[in-house]
Amino acid sequence: MKLDILAIAAHPDDVELGCGATIAKEVANGKKVGILDLTRGELGTRGTAETRAIEAAAAARILGVDVRENLGFADGFFVNDKKHQLEVIKIIRKYQPEIVICNAIDDRHIDHGKGSKLVSDACFLSGLMKIETTLKDRVCQEPWRPKQVYHFIQWKNLEPDIAVDVSGYIDVKMASVLAYKTQFYDANSKEPETPISSKNFTDSIIYRARDLGRLIGVEYAEGFNVERYPAVDSLFDLK
Repeated sequence: MKLDILAIAAHPDDVELGCGATIAKEVANGKKVGILDLTRGELGTRGTAETRAIEAAAAARILGVDVRENLGFADGFFVNDKKHQLEVIKIIRKYQPEIVICNAIDDRHIDHGKGSKLVSDACFLSGLMKIETTLKDRVCQEPWRPKQVYHFIQWKNLEPDIAVDVSGYIDVKMASVLAYKTQFYDANSKEPETPISSKNFTDSIIYRARDLGRLIGVEYAEGFNVERYPAVDSLFDLK
């Protein structure tokens, strides 16, 4: 299956938090979208890897993505080396996305920045014909390099290079986020508190999207950093 967009992130729930509304919008526009989680999130304070997997599947159904996979890298301890790059390359070549969306370039959680660079490097290396990869069928994969790599914004309030109007899709995003019942605010939860389990954090998802929307003249927006200059045919293409 060829995808238009492949969102790759360190933990189940990163994609939903970072670009859930953008994904929902592109799915509604008929694009084929997939998600690849690098780890199972097994070091998370709340919940377990097993509950996280159930929640990730529920979130994928809410967003309407075509496929979701998990590479099972070690949460907290994966590195950007040849072994890990090759595993990501296999998935990029498998789905041949035009666009890859990945973690924030710099963030509070160490896996986010690591994941960002790992995916970015893998996207470049995936286009080199002398790197040979195969899947279980042992058939040699063709080289493939995505046309664009975008980085969503997470905990740190980084300045975006571009902003996507996601008005009309914020409710889908929130539903996909809240599918992770063990991770986010629940007044009745007996789990330990974490930086993302507070009501303030859940509320911040909305008000950050609303504030970025205000800055571009729409109701809600999600921001991204780019790896090369955005190009348009005309100044009138910009909103």
